Amino acid sequence: MANPIDETVRYPFNAFNFAVEIVLKDRSAAPLCSAAFSDCDGLDMTMEVKTIRQGGDNGRQIRLVGPVTYGTVTLKRGMTASFDLWDWFAAVRTDARLRADATVTVFAPDGQTERVRFHLSRCLPVKLKAPTLSGKDGMIAVEEFQMVYETLEIKRPDGAEAGEGGLSVGFGAAAGLQVGLSVSAGGGVGGSAEITIG
Repeated sequence: MANPIDETVRYPFNAFNFAVEIVLKDRSAAPLCSAAFSDCDGLDMTMEVKTIRQGGDNGRQIRLVGPVTYGTVTLKRGMTASFDLWDWFAAVRTDARLRADATVTVFAPDGQTERVRFHLSRCLPVKLKAPTLSGKDGMIAVEEFQMVYETLEIKRPDGAEAGEGGLSVGFGAAAGLQVGLSVSAGGGVGGSAEITIG
């Protein structure tokens, strides 16, 4: 008997219903921001892959995991009398150790059901742009804020982190993909790793 397809897995998330919370570390548990953002962009991470070649094997290249770099989050909101982000930016100029943790939560269209949560650690503001002002139209004044972060983790609604549900990676298993590395020139470097997925 086939398992029914979970409706939450079948359909993609909507991008319009989200919440951003920024909390200063070692200061208080109260969120720094008290206004909603209309745009959030820059939740990304890139892995730098190292490529090496094994002597005598010209038909293959070996890919090794390298360092991970993280993006810059850009937030936009209508400017109000709440100058919390401006105060944080000014405070960091005098105390570079002042960091914050941020959480971006994506909700279902009902606004209540949590779909996924992104956790950004040790955030630092890097850009704050005042709204473009123009007397020709009656548009809302939108300010732009950018911050960098040191790590990005994804949290599922059940509280599990990425890698805890379905995908299993183990080292030293008896079966799987075997990668061997050997270089010899006088001395020598040798190593092997076995990775099992499934």
